[in-house]
This record gives sequence, structure tokens and C-alpha cells, in this order.
Amino acid sequence: MDTIFAEATARGKAGVAVVRISGPLAFSAVEMLAGDVPLPRRTALRVLKDAKGAVLDEALVLCFEQGASFTGEQSAELQLHGSIAIVRSVLAELGRIEGLRAAEAGEFTRRALENERLDLTQVEGLADLIDAETEAQRKQAMRVFSGAIGAKVDVWRSALIRAAALIEATIDFADEEVPVDVSPEVLELLAQVIGDLNREIEGSHISERIRDGFEVAIVGPPNIGKSTLLNALAGRDAAITSEIAGTTRDVIEVRMELDGLPVTILDTAGLRETSDVVESMGIERARSRAELADLRVVLLPDETSEPEILPKAGDLVLIGKDDCGTFGPASISGETGHGVSALVAHVSSVLSKRSAGSAVATHERHRMAMSRAVGSLETARNEILLDSDRAEIAAEFLRTAIYDLDCLVGRIDVEAVLGEIFSSFCIGK
Repeated sequence: MDTIFAEATARGKAGVAVVRISGPLAFSAVEMLAGDVPLPRRTALRVLKDAKGAVLDEALVLCFEQGASFTGEQSAELQLHGSIAIVRSVLAELGRIEGLRAAEAGEFTRRALENERLDLTQVEGLADLIDAETEAQRKQAMRVFSGAIGAKVDVWRSALIRAAALIEATIDFADEEVPVDVSPEVLELLAQVIGDLNREIEGSHISERIRDGFEVAIVGPPNIGKSTLLNALAGRDAAITSEIAGTTRDVIEVRMELDGLPVTILDTAGLRETSDVVESMGIERARSRAELADLRVVLLPDETSEPEILPKAGDLVLIGKDDCGTFGPASISGETGHGVSALVAHVSSVLSKRSAGSAVATHERHRMAMSRAVGSLETARNEILLDSDRAEIAAEFLRTAIYDLDCLVGRIDVEAVLGEIFSSFCIGK
């Protein structure tokens, strides 16, 4: 296997830049640059020089033995001064060493997977952790990166192997009298795993929203204060406001953090009948996005008006543009700030309660693998209930379910999804 290297920190001027090296020639590369190899896992200050003896930088050098590094290989990190020129020179010098090459995107993490330092769900958790912008995203990604999904799969897999072993025993001794009916224990094991998987599948939708962000749509007729309210929530002029009806013709998005949760506020086109083709397209898009949003803030001109969109559980219906606060808590004004804090508190409360039902599964791939496993397990259960002579068919569906769970954590059939997963990683990871 090649020895690879790359800058692991963001490119550009900084206080410190880290260059990572991994592979069988990592220590040799360090020795060529630093003159010797520091003791493993002991940071040492070294002067780095090129092949002609010219000083490249004075850096901290940290080495890891094979089996003790992130990748599982012999590895080293060069903690350089964060100069663009220094990093470029060190990378160029490493590129001149025979047997070394620049790493591809995600290649360090891919090697960690291949060397069984991480499973596939941990790799996805690491990608989510790097992309995390809010506290809720960080906590969720850290839970996945720490191996929470793999731990659950191990429990489910163990139960299914036990069930399969019991069924196989009835097949092996089909011509003999088996002293105990294994069906009750097998059915109990299947019911337990199916229940766990269904709860994970249901909670995975919330987990995905935490990862990708919740959406809150502001909807209502034209000139009701939607854009002004968006600007008040964003703390800046994110949307154009005007007394002219129909100013907003497309969905304007502002991303923010509410109580640690990622939330995107959507300002939509005013809902009304219009002959303007472009405005009609904006109104149709507004209805579509509002329907798909997690919450809606419906603004009305007065107490007698009926909303154009039927509110759902958790939605707020308020009188907009109440700059004088005449209608009290049932109204809002982005211009004066009246009711804005109450709106934020309501949205945070509703989304926080929904987030409590999140699962450890965070990706559609996880949900699909678990759904396939549930389908196989339900078929196996039906075969057992249908006829004891159909044990071989039940056993086959049990093996299929175990296979699906192994695919979930990447024990098998992993190549099909690696390209998509690692394409999101930076070069130095």
C-alpha cells in the first residue's frame, strides 16, 4: 500500500497547519525531513530540512505506530507554522520522496475503514461531525461516530443468529423428535428485533432533520409582513421589503441556530390570485415548500380572515404587521419586534420536543437497510407461524436480514456506497 500525505487543516494563512502522513514509509519520510523519528505518541520539536539541507520549518512532530493511529497504519503528523509557503514547500518535499504520493479525498478515513478502525456508519458520523454547525448536530454526529449504530447492530445480529441457530436445529434433526418447540423463543427474538428496528426507522426521520436542518415557513397574503419578520429573525436585511404587493417571488432562506438546533426560516411569496406568470410560479413554490416544512407561521391581516393553508399540529396562526401590539399574543410585528421572542420560543419548544424522538440512524441508507431487514424478518415470522415444515424458508429470510444489517455497518457489500460517502470528505481526511 502506498504511503500518502496531505494537509489536514484548512488551506490558507493560520497559526498552525498540520500535514498528515500515513503508510509503511511514514517514519522513513519523517526521518528524511527531521533527521530522526521521535518516540511514538511523544510530541517532539524538530527542524525540518529538504534533501539539500535547507531549512523548511521548525515544527512539532508526532508519530504513531502501526495499529495505534487513526488509519491503523504507521502514521505521522507535522505541526507546521501556518504559512501557505511553508506548507507548500513541505508538501513538495514529501512529493519528491520515492513511494509517497498525495492523498485523495477521504483516503485517510477510507484506510481507517479498510483496517477496521471504523465501521461504515462511523465514517458517515465523522463526515457529519466535520459538517456540524450546531450543538444538536455535533451531539448526534458524535454519537454515530462513537459507534452507537454498530453497537445496536451487534445486539440485533446476536439475537438473529440465536434465532437462526434454533431454526437450523429443527432442520438438522427433522427426522428425529426434537424435545422442545423452538418457535416461541424464535418468535420472541424476532418480535424484539423488529420492534427495535421499527423504532429506529421512525426516529431516523427526525435524526435526518437534525443533520440537514428543520424548515419553518412564513406564509400568508402579500404585504402582511413576512419579509420584515424574516429580517427581524435573521438580524439583517435578508429579504427586500416594500409596500408593493408581490415583492417576494421566490423562496428566500435564512439559516440559523435555535436552542442548538439547525433551523432554516423560509420567506415565501404572498398567497393570492394573480395573472402574473412569474408571481404564480412563486406562489406555487411557496405552497409546495410550506407543505413540506416542519412548521408553518401563518400570518393573517385580521381575526376574521381564513388562512390560505390549513395549519397543522405545532403551527402558529398570527395577525401580521401588528406594529401597535393591538391584538396581544395572537399577533406579531417584525417592524417593532412585538411577538418575535414568543415566536422563537414556540418554534424552539416544538422542534426540541420532536428532536427527543430522534434515533441513532441518521441517513436514508441506514433507514433503507433497516427496512429491508424488517421485511425479511416479518416474512420469516410469517413462515414460522404458517407451518413448522417451512423452517428452511424462514431460515433463509433470517440470513437475508443478517446480511442487510451487515451491509448497514459495512461488513459486506461496501464498495457500492464508498464513492458517494468519501466524495464529501476533504483531501486531508
